[in-house]
Amino acid sequence: MSKSSSNPKTVTQSAQPRFGRMDLGLEYVTEGIARARDWLLGLQHPDGYWCGELEADSMLESDYIFMHVLLGTGDRGRMERAVNEIVRHQNEDGGWSNYPNGPSNISLGVKAYFALKLMGWSPDHPVMVKARNWVLANGGVTECNTFTKIYLCFMGQYEYDAVPAVPPEIVLFPKWCYFNIYEISSWSRAILVPLSIAYAKKPFKKIPPEQGIDELFVGGRKNAHLHLKWDKKRILGWRNIFLGLDRIAHWAERVHIRPLRKVALRKAEKWMLERFEKSDGLGAIYPAMLNAIIALFCLGYTVDDPQLIRAMDEFEKLGIDNPEGEPHYPTPTFRMQPCVSPVWDTAQAVYALGEAGVSKTDPCMVKAADWLLAKEVRQKGDWAVKVPNVQPGGWYFEFNNEFYPDVDDSAQVLLALNCVTHPRERNQHDVSQRALDWIFAMQCKNGGWASFDRDNTKMIFQYIPFADHNAMLDPPTVDITGRILEMLANYGYDRRDKRVEKAIQFVLKEQEPDGSWFGRWGVNYLYGTFLVLRGLEAMGMWNHEPAIQQAAEWIRMVQNADGGWGETCGSYDDPSTRGIGPSTPSQTAWAVLGLLAAGDTRSDSVAKGIRWLIEKQREDGNWDESADGRNNEATYTGTGFPRVFYLAYHLYRDYFPLLALTTYKRAMEKEAEEAAA
Repeated sequence: MSKSSSNPKTVTQSAQPRFGRMDLGLEYVTEGIARARDWLLGLQHPDGYWCGELEADSMLESDYIFMHVLLGTGDRGRMERAVNEIVRHQNEDGGWSNYPNGPSNISLGVKAYFALKLMGWSPDHPVMVKARNWVLANGGVTECNTFTKIYLCFMGQYEYDAVPAVPPEIVLFPKWCYFNIYEISSWSRAILVPLSIAYAKKPFKKIPPEQGIDELFVGGRKNAHLHLKWDKKRILGWRNIFLGLDRIAHWAERVHIRPLRKVALRKAEKWMLERFEKSDGLGAIYPAMLNAIIALFCLGYTVDDPQLIRAMDEFEKLGIDNPEGEPHYPTPTFRMQPCVSPVWDTAQAVYALGEAGVSKTDPCMVKAADWLLAKEVRQKGDWAVKVPNVQPGGWYFEFNNEFYPDVDDSAQVLLALNCVTHPRERNQHDVSQRALDWIFAMQCKNGGWASFDRDNTKMIFQYIPFADHNAMLDPPTVDITGRILEMLANYGYDRRDKRVEKAIQFVLKEQEPDGSWFGRWGVNYLYGTFLVLRGLEAMGMWNHEPAIQQAAEWIRMVQNADGGWGETCGSYDDPSTRGIGPSTPSQTAWAVLGLLAAGDTRSDSVAKGIRWLIEKQREDGNWDESADGRNNEATYTGTGFPRVFYLAYHLYRDYFPLLALTTYKRAMEKEAEEAAA
């Protein structure tokens, strides 16, 4: 939203630039910083933390309805409002996307259609006709991913024999075994263990024929080819080997040769219940929590059992209920979040505010630091299987998730704590040192850092038949490594430390031919590139190095005509579209931060980017990051699983632009001081 020229604080054509042809005077930047700072401070919770909404696609609402119908639970009103949320995100072609303005996705389409039928919608309704036509035109139910098919099995809409086996015996592999569950990503582990319980128990909910989805099978369900497809090009490849093992597992299921099944179920149940403790549900993430609830039902837990009550309560807390509707969408809605992000948002907000000049002893900063210090992990979790000889430290993403601290959050919290002078200075020092020791212990062999585990890189797991959610592994990434380099520099580490140098060499080796870096946890190359550049700058790398200048040139090349930057989630599917998309506040901020880190303070690109941020800032100090034409749905600039699941962090539009404006102002002031000297 451009500012009106009638506002005396608005940047207008008559404003005289102070630093260059495209630059704004610093007074406008200073005013923008003040408004953004005050806005962000106003969002702080009385307990000291920040937590913005974490938005995801309509699959969550579809699964919410599915689960409650399966189990015979749930609030009918909430489920009806979830229907409204699903319907409002249907695409013009009849399908549903996993990010706004993206292509329709077959699994989302089937789930949405099924959820609406479970809620009593007629197949003749225009919404249903459009959805059905799109699904059939794109291959029908058999083209869905594995998790969708397994859920359909629970209600008799697919055959158990036609989905990949997820036997609970996977938990029995010893830790030294190549195929033990700690060799897959932490989120896959938390999703698959309860799912394996459900697969073993094979729940079946008989639903009325009119609620079934036989019409979504191309040629009819009885004629559908339901079995998994072999790789004809690589007869002896790993996919075919695993498919052969899968067929053996199915045969064993049919003839009841399962000698270790009872032992496996007991161990899987124990594993799951242990991770309920000190956690907001299993893994504190939506799919694991949903699967855990279904698993408890399959194991015979009743609705009045404390474990099930607690699991259901934690799951429902992810919901955002708007029975009266919202200003931009008056229809009552209910939507689910994939998890919550208080530690992440708090660490980012504190760091941005600290960089913006908020005093290290400001009560708001101290209160936030108090809250973060209280969230330190003090118990060993899954990570300790590979890293046994280091004491716990670091932080997780959510309110409580003791078994799963992550390196990225831990690094950002350390950056935030460095912006605060806490009255209990010794305690803050000790907590920070434990986190530093833990982060160093989590460094992978190649010098980089992953999120939750060390050296979680066995590519063979990607060929397992149920691995089509594209997230079986947690390899080291340059975006996390870049953030850690920046953090380590703030704590006095430099390139003389062999661990630091190894990390630098890792990110340099990962640079793309065009100069950019891939972003695993943010969309996409803009995210990865800005974090690497900030990390290298913090470590004192000369900004005239070819790698840095090439990265800066790439950022300048992908700038939009309006002066901002944007990149869609589609760049994960088609890397040739990297850096291409409508301008957004968060991604414009990343690009500006990247250029400033590369030593570019004077180019038109930086000036235009700063002008874009100032002109798009609202009078109250925040920015709008809604996707055009999607009922004010936020643009997704966060990444869950590339090519599968994306996120909109609602506070990204606030703290990243604030950080960019502040960093720019500091650079300009430093140049002015140097010129005066």
